[in-house]
Amino acid sequence: MIPDTLRESWRLYSKPVTLRMFFLGFSSGLPLLLVIGTLGFWLREAGIDLKTIGFMSWVGLVYGFKWVWSPLVDRLPLPFLTARFGRRRGWLLFAQLGLMVSLALLANTNPAEHLERFALLAVLTAFFSATQDIALDAYRIDSADVNTQGALAAMYQAGYRLAMIWSGAGALVVAAWAAAGEAGYVYTAWQVSYLVMSASVLVGVVSVLTADEPPSPQKTVEKTGFVARLEAHLIAPFKDFTLRFGWVAILLMAIIASYRISDVVMGVMANPFYADMGFTKAEVAAVSKVFGVLMTLLGAFIGGVVVLRFGVLRTMILGAFLTAGTNLLFSVLAGMGHNLTMLIFTVSADNLASGLASAAFIAFLSGLTNREYSATQYAILSSLMLLLPKFLAGFSGVLVGAWGYQLFFTFTALLGVPVIVLLWFTAREGYLTRLGEADNETPREMGKTEH
Repeated sequence: MIPDTLRESWRLYSKPVTLRMFFLGFSSGLPLLLVIGTLGFWLREAGIDLKTIGFMSWVGLVYGFKWVWSPLVDRLPLPFLTARFGRRRGWLLFAQLGLMVSLALLANTNPAEHLERFALLAVLTAFFSATQDIALDAYRIDSADVNTQGALAAMYQAGYRLAMIWSGAGALVVAAWAAAGEAGYVYTAWQVSYLVMSASVLVGVVSVLTADEPPSPQKTVEKTGFVARLEAHLIAPFKDFTLRFGWVAILLMAIIASYRISDVVMGVMANPFYADMGFTKAEVAAVSKVFGVLMTLLGAFIGGVVVLRFGVLRTMILGAFLTAGTNLLFSVLAGMGHNLTMLIFTVSADNLASGLASAAFIAFLSGLTNREYSATQYAILSSLMLLLPKFLAGFSGVLVGAWGYQLFFTFTALLGVPVIVLLWFTAREGYLTRLGEADNETPREMGKTEH
């Protein structure tokens, strides 16, 4: 049921099921920068060129293909883990233990000497990270009704962004401390930093061990044979989605594929941009990795409340407009050069918009998902969200080299225009107007189109 007052809306954040998502969100957010953002700092210090760093961002495409193995996470029992901890928690523990091992191996590989091995280990880390995301998304969807998904998404984002502070600014601080003032590239400093990050995954492990297994939907009869299993585990979830939404499924997939394109393409070049503008590591850590992330948390909490009060689609339109618009501030900053005040304003606005948009988008995807196929369907939808943006992001270094930062950031802002048009059309025509706004409706019911 939708809360009647603003106080009741905020009270949702104090419920145990909502608070639990904070710690699980931390576990989910920890690996991302370690294979994309912070990794870029490490690679740059090791003497790796910008184009290579840009192409290394294709490690993120692993997240875009997680739908391939999501049916296994949805249905396949793991030896001992599933029987002892349940379907969702068993897979979460498997992914978290794999993360700890892969990050430790990454820490013990010097990219200046073994770049190919380093890249493969980054892919392995991304694989375990994506697997954790599959299981965690399913856990979140199974844990609450669709009306509270906005609040769960906000708490998830809070933990996620706090983890990004730790894996971003925290990793840099640990590396600087381990270097003990030694100038230049110090591999052992990064080794210590990534070993600390590996140990930090224990936050997720403890959270899973102390959490409850959510109720599972009624299971259908398991089919035998490869073709039958393929149909039941991969084709059936996709077929269910298209049958529930009809031709509107095409419109929904277009929205999903383009919603985050503006900030994802821009984000890969953010750290090199700060360095090229002359901002120090201390300034970047304070403004971008700490203050900016805190603004994202504020945006996520505001987004959760706005979703509850005004609905998912309206919040998504606002988020898309703000996300695209704030990219223009980076273009202005590029023209100004080293200006700390403008950096603070730009990062604050960008992260506030990103937090609000992310909370709405997570609630949007959750509302489209049928709980019978929650892991697989959410993985398919969230993978669709990343494929095009991550692919284009791989060319970001090439584009900056050809155009410069000002034109590049303007281009990324324009990339956000199509999704604004798609969302406006969807809202105008009345498609999915009940999404996130009805009382205790199931995802299957929420998907029906009304005119």
